[in-house]
Amino acid sequence: MLASIHPLGERGRGQRYSVTATSYVVGAAAGGAVMGVTFGWLGSVALALVGPSDTVIALLVVAAAGLVLLLERRAGSTRLPSWHRQVNEDWMTSYRGWVYGAGFGFQLGLGFVTIITSGGVYLTFVLAFLSGSWQWGLLIGLVFGLARASVALSVARVRNPAQLRAAHRRLQALAAPAQRIALGTQAAVAVAGLVVVLT
Repeated sequence: MLASIHPLGERGRGQRYSVTATSYVVGAAAGGAVMGVTFGWLGSVALALVGPSDTVIALLVVAAAGLVLLLERRAGSTRLPSWHRQVNEDWMTSYRGWVYGAGFGFQLGLGFVTIITSGGVYLTFVLAFLSGSWQWGLLIGLVFGLARASVALSVARVRNPAQLRAAHRRLQALAAPAQRIALGTQAAVAVAGLVVVLT
């Protein structure tokens, strides 16, 4: 998305970056919220039927986080399941900026309809499900969508091609630290689950 939605590209298409970027963020938040509410509601139904204890739910959190960490580390030949689909860039020449901004953001906020590059996507919605509440699911999904969208705002001050190239270099340099933070967060979820189990 960063290669597509930035001030230079929007200006070249006769669109306003502020409108497209705002629509993108709102769309991503909405997509995340829809998925969070859906998984939270499904979890509320399933957990009401099964009636697991808090300890069992915590163990499921630990198992989910552990599995995601294992898949993230690419143990053996295991890989994260994913689509090989991106958003349709033809929209950029067919629709106004607010339309493709919202559409791209919504798809990315849904998490599962484009390429899945992190196990954190799976873990996010497992947590929404295990929350057993559409309200918690909404909050989890909303935070997920906003987090996904926030990266696109890193190019907001780009005014010329050199700045765009520099922004891409900075983001590429941050890829490895970001992956470590993601793994650390997943490990923290597993530890939190273990704390609940042991207390």
